[in-house]
Amino acid sequence: MSTRDIDESSENVLSEWPEQAAPGDVAEDGDPEPMADDDSAPAWGTSSAPGDVGTEALAVAEPEPEPEPEPEPEPEPAPVVELEPDEIPFEPEVLEGDGAPIHVELSHEHAAGDLHIPDGYAVLEGEAEGGRRAVGVVVSRFNGKVTTQLLDRALEELAAAGVRQEAVTIMVVPGAFELPLAATALAKTRRFACIVALGCIIRGDTPHFDYVASEAASGLQLAALETGVPVSFGVLTLDRVEQAEPRIEKGAEAVRSALEMADLFSQLRAAASR
Repeated sequence: MSTRDIDESSENVLSEWPEQAAPGDVAEDGDPEPMADDDSAPAWGTSSAPGDVGTEALAVAEPEPEPEPEPEPEPEPAPVVELEPDEIPFEPEVLEGDGAPIHVELSHEHAAGDLHIPDGYAVLEGEAEGGRRAVGVVVSRFNGKVTTQLLDRALEELAAAGVRQEAVTIMVVPGAFELPLAATALAKTRRFACIVALGCIIRGDTPHFDYVASEAASGLQLAALETGVPVSFGVLTLDRVEQAEPRIEKGAEAVRSALEMADLFSQLRAAASR
């Protein structure tokens, strides 16, 4: 049967297909049409369209290597500032156990210069003089190697200011945390013109340093505010024990501050009674 015998109106017939003789069909001359024996004919289900993609083209292309990041530029060195000989800060040497020196840098803690008050104003200003004043000294036992030096320097300054040895009372407490309570107790006796608080707190690996230093400072200030008796702050707050040696003078500074405030309050009371 020839494909021409199929009803062209059937849904299964595609009019666009070219007519091709089926195997075994008889040609017009009576001979059956031979089968196409062309090896170049494409197999069923394959495409013979030009430009077919070969197996080599189907291979996945390897990704290009990422570029290496550029190295960061090295920071420029800080400019070197040359100081005059009198501007070079003092760097004390502290010896370790093996005798090797450790350089301890001191920061600039204040601006140099004297206070200037214009003329024409009433001014009250105390002086660091002992006279017949009684002084109470509160010192902590903790970090005793440092607090001993603070106490020695404070006693030397009291003697230089004219405070007699029998007019000085020393109260020893366990640590810096107990300084405010002891200072308050001495001030409430009303026997002392001023109180000098001495201690040493060294930073460690925990926040203990922050709590003790803060409470010691605020507690000593509160003791002065509650009693009206001057209380000076002679407590060292250090990051390393090597920083203590160049700061032992703080013991003498605390004495001078306490005596000056005691003299100032004495002048204030005298002026108020006139």
